[in-house]
Amino acid sequence: MDSPIIDGPVDGPFIDGPAPFGNINLSVVGLGTQYPSNIVGPDALDILSSRFYRDTPVMQKVLGINRKSGIKTRPSVISLEHPLMNRKETPSITDQHNVFMSEGVPLAVSAARKAILEAKLDVSEITHIVATTCTDTANPGYDHYVAKQLGLPVTVERVLLHGVGCSGGLAALRTAANLALGHTARGKPARVLCVALEVCTLLAKAELDLINDLQETRIGACLFSDGASSVILSNGIGNQPKPIYELLGWEYSSIPEADDKLRFDADPTGWRVVLSPLVPKITSSVIQPTYNKLLESLPYLPAKYQKPSDFDWAMHPGGISILKGTETIMGVSEEHLRASYATYNQFGNTSSVSILSVLDRLRTKEMDSMAQGGRIRDHVVGCAFGPGITIEMCMLKRVVGTQN
Repeated sequence: MDSPIIDGPVDGPFIDGPAPFGNINLSVVGLGTQYPSNIVGPDALDILSSRFYRDTPVMQKVLGINRKSGIKTRPSVISLEHPLMNRKETPSITDQHNVFMSEGVPLAVSAARKAILEAKLDVSEITHIVATTCTDTANPGYDHYVAKQLGLPVTVERVLLHGVGCSGGLAALRTAANLALGHTARGKPARVLCVALEVCTLLAKAELDLINDLQETRIGACLFSDGASSVILSNGIGNQPKPIYELLGWEYSSIPEADDKLRFDADPTGWRVVLSPLVPKITSSVIQPTYNKLLESLPYLPAKYQKPSDFDWAMHPGGISILKGTETIMGVSEEHLRASYATYNQFGNTSSVSILSVLDRLRTKEMDSMAQGGRIRDHVVGCAFGPGITIEMCMLKRVVGTQN
């Protein structure tokens, strides 16, 4: 039997530091976002608080933070009139799972269908599905039911990411990229469907319970919302749909000794948010070095794209302090982050869903009309933080003429 031909060394030498990406020929060919139709304003938390909880200085402080969060509206899969919001007992983790499956999964299916439709793909062409969530856990995972409702082939390779929280959207994209490159090495087409789904608003009552019982300031109930987003990544082999973004490269890192500062833990009453006030300072400290490493791995970028202000920025809108911190550290303006601000103001923080929603929104005519001096930057830095604390960053190139 002939020995297999291996292109390149298998035992090194190994590269110390960021390896250049070169032309990896990966592109985003479809995007989709779906939020529930039920929308709540800042007063929803006041209403919920007045139903069941003591009017204490700490509670009033949290409600004041909520009113000044910068979030105008938040989508929720259930309304304040829902039975789970009108009983003294806090929804259990079983209650939350049931709502996630009945109300959340249809959102994920809808977002995925939008992405598939934009890519002009038949479901039979999807080769992988990479899903993420931090607001449910079950076996099989929700991705099984999304694939089933979409009618994906039973041979579709499924990956479900858990434990990555708000960075899940970019973690899914990074995972999809590595899967797609695996197919490239085998000479096979890859069309990877990424799906993010979160149902966060049910944790509001559990958060208010803790504020009431512990009399401590907690802001989890002030930020989070519900929704789903989707993206399709192609490796360019076979009939190539028209690209929306080219994926040029990515960078990932975790911050040592910060795993107790940002957490999202299972609890009998669903999920418990641990969000230290130090998070904005910690995250701000790693954006610049991660950006530097990303640029080192992309030596072929045009000369006009080097400074942070040369790029548009798609930041996960984790909170107003995260966005403001990015502006200060990276020397960029609110205009560079316009899609992140618009998403945050209208939808709040939808955890893993938000970053893909920001990328979906950034390529719209609405966002282009807000570009300073009418200059549309065609290179975009995507960035998100998650529990750990981890940072995900990627470089994308917009393809002109694919606006919504």
